[in-house]
Amino acid sequence: MDITTDGPALVLAGQFDVRSTMEVRAAIYQHLHECLDEEIFVDLTDVDAVDVTALKVLAVATRSAERDGRHLRLRGCGPAVRRMLHVSHLRRLVAVEREKIPA
Repeated sequence: MDITTDGPALVLAGQFDVRSTMEVRAAIYQHLHECLDEEIFVDLTDVDAVDVTALKVLAVATRSAERDGRHLRLRGCGPAVRRMLHVSHLRRLVAVEREKIPA
């Protein structure tokens, strides 16, 4: 898992699964602590695969951010991520940024 920051966005690349959840969890909470923006993004554009354990990390981080009066939103969710959010019923717990439709 490759993790970088870009302003209010935490950018993930690679496989986001049970093997990388601890690393991603730590990065999310560090980013929430360091970034003072009200809205924080987790960019999943370059995530190849995701599992339910990884999505649970995002759901818990979303609730934690909300308790602090902030918003955590997912960005760049491909079809596989959207499908897993729907199947796991975690879609109700996380906010997904709307994709811009090209003109």
